[in-house]
Amino acid sequence: MIVDTLIHARWIIPVEPANVTYDHHSLVINEGRIIDLLPTADAKQKYQGISTEYLSQHALLPGFVNCHTHAAMSLMRGIADDLPLMDWLQNHIWPLEQQWMSEEFVKDGTDLAIAEMILSGTTCFNDMYYFPEIAAQQAIQHGMRANLGMVVIDFPTVYAQNSDEYITKGLALHEQVQGEPLISVAFAPHAPYTVSDAPLQKIKQHADELGLLVNMHVHETLHEVDQAYKDTGKRPLQRLQELGLVNASFVAVHMTQLNDAEIDMMAAANAHIVHCPESNLKLASGFCPVARCLAAGINVALGTDGAASNNDLDMLGEMRTAALLAKAVTNNASAVPAMAALQMATLNGAKALGLDKDIGSLLIGKAADVIAIDLDCLSTQPVYDPISQIVYAVNRQQVTDVWVNGKRLLKKRQLTTIDIIGLKATVAQWQARLAHKN
Repeated sequence: MIVDTLIHARWIIPVEPANVTYDHHSLVINEGRIIDLLPTADAKQKYQGISTEYLSQHALLPGFVNCHTHAAMSLMRGIADDLPLMDWLQNHIWPLEQQWMSEEFVKDGTDLAIAEMILSGTTCFNDMYYFPEIAAQQAIQHGMRANLGMVVIDFPTVYAQNSDEYITKGLALHEQVQGEPLISVAFAPHAPYTVSDAPLQKIKQHADELGLLVNMHVHETLHEVDQAYKDTGKRPLQRLQELGLVNASFVAVHMTQLNDAEIDMMAAANAHIVHCPESNLKLASGFCPVARCLAAGINVALGTDGAASNNDLDMLGEMRTAALLAKAVTNNASAVPAMAALQMATLNGAKALGLDKDIGSLLIGKAADVIAIDLDCLSTQPVYDPISQIVYAVNRQQVTDVWVNGKRLLKKRQLTTIDIIGLKATVAQWQARLAHKN
């Protein structure tokens, strides 16, 4: 049988089932889907690929799902480092955005983010930023899978003047991307402290009617929780629950401040958490109690946050940090083992975005969102356990090839849809503009 792509690999890590590594197996891709996964000797007899790859020292695995980022903020990487969240946000990031935010900024910043993400093995990202229609356009152009957040915030920006206009623009985007195979959308109210009850109630109504997720920064810092309690007598999550938002379509990002009752609430609601360990560490925001959340049955995914507060979009680094941090916080070396960290970066992210029927694992019938990692480096030799090696030892330069929906976006470390030289020149122009005014 002739197929589009036949990949013969040293190892295949499907993620489903867990803790399984197939040795000397092949992945068969046709019309953007995985149609078979079988021993290489059998694959050579059964299939002939229009494109055939021999990856004799590589592990194949599902592409990473970066469940929380602000892609265009890549243009602000390193511009306001070593500051606590509210100082960073109010005195540096928001003023820069007020001055420079535009469709051009989002286009160029999203291009930079997509290039970085592909190079480090991310095949799907969940974005939260202004002009999401521009981010959608760039993701489509570059063949990247994306869930675009329809941002809502109470105060005016260059993108919209009030919460009603944000919601209206979001609904227009939802209509615009219908039928786009790689693009989905979600409501993305910024945070409990920047969105009041009335718009949140409207978001809840629209989300229920359209079957959309609600994706929001929640309990990011102790200050946020304490201030809300002082002002209203309620912790933010309680308020969101009373508004009906805490349900199976709720994706809460950060969640560094959680008590046992809140963990139980999230578990009972089948709500999702996105853990952003490196951003939380850098901003000294706190520690999400990941091990307790996983033990309670909550689906916990991983995100990098934006490059302005991380300062990279490297999901391999995020996995390692998540696993190591959980061990230190719980004083338990078995907390968040390698397989759990890999699930958080792949299948759990797909579940949080409602995309797990299509992505997040290498199962027959799923979309061919696949990455190859070269383990034939001194720093990853010897290989006793490919899963542990990927979580604890691999660096992003070892990602050699990336396919999204069967289309190859990275070939032997070379991007196929992005002009790196032109992109670097564009980024340099933005650096000159932002640095001049900073």
